[in-house]
This record gives sequence, C-alpha cells and structure tokens, in this order.
Amino acid sequence: MSLALPAVAPAAKPVAFRRAWLAALAYVAALAALCAIAFWLIAGLLDQSQQVDQAEAALAQLNGRLPHATGGAGADAQATQSPFIEGRTITVAGAALQRRIEAAATQAGGVLVSSQVELDGPQAKDGFITVSSSLELAQDQVQPFLYDLEAGMPFLFVETLSVQAPEASGETDKTRMRVSVSVTGQWRATK
Repeated sequence: MSLALPAVAPAAKPVAFRRAWLAALAYVAALAALCAIAFWLIAGLLDQSQQVDQAEAALAQLNGRLPHATGGAGADAQATQSPFIEGRTITVAGAALQRRIEAAATQAGGVLVSSQVELDGPQAKDGFITVSSSLELAQDQVQPFLYDLEAGMPFLFVETLSVQAPEASGETDKTRMRVSVSVTGQWRATK
C-alpha cells in the first residue's frame, strides 16, 4: 500500500514568498517614514531652540543695554549701572542729568552751549526730570550723540529734538549745527 502525499500546488510557494517580501517592504517603508518624521521633529526642535536663544539674547540686550559685542569691560560696567538718575535730592539728580548730557555732547565732539533743568514739569510728580539743552554739533555727530544718550545708562529718553542747519550754503558735514534737545530720565533717591 502506498500512501500518496497530497500534491502542493506550485503557485502556493511564490504567493507565500511574495507576501513575506511585501511584509518586509512595508516594514522597511514604515521604519523609513518614522525615521523621517523623527528627523523632521528634531530639526524643528533645534530650530525653535535657536529662536529661543536669539530671543533671550535680544531680551538680555534690551534689559541690560548690553553692547552688540558681548564681553569686555564695557558690558560689565553697563550691566552694573542703575537705570535711574541717582542723587540724594532731585536738584542733585538734575545736575547729574546735565553732566550726562554734557558728557555725551563732548564725547560726540560737540559743545554744550546752555541747559536748563525742569524739575516741575508735568511728569515731575512721577519722579521724572527733564533737561532742555542747546548744543553745537556737526551733522555727523548728531546720531552718535543721540545714540549715546538713549543706549547708555541711566535710561534717558529724547522728548524733543530740533536741528538747525547753518544759514550759509556749501558747508561740509563738519560745520556745526545748532541742536536743541529735551532729555527725560527718572530719578531715584540714593541712600
């Protein structure tokens, strides 16, 4: 007696092989898609981290009035200065503000002609002091003067600015112009 084995259809082997191949291909495609998504998410996180670092640096620059080139003695000196005009009395603080404006004008290469402290202005009750000054500056000295006032310490704000060019024509950038400026800062009494 001989037993006959059932015949296996010749098409069954290629179908099983094809299914195994498709399953492996689907696994590799899913793995590649997950890797691509992971790389995309990591790149997004790195980009957000870089944006946060830039925003923190900008905030530190605004809060501390740090110069663009970080480091150095100038950055440390400005970071420790007070944002307020300091003085034991408001008149001493007004004199300190006058000296600050004169120092900025001298550093820019100009001359302070006159100045007047306004201790009883509309913002005086809030501790603000305003100094109106008249200066002589060359045209190319006006911008450095204003930058020195507003970017330095203490926090100062240019309220009004009037620039009068010389009447004679044909002058160069070195001819002095008449500049009238009102600068305001907040006073804090020192102990």
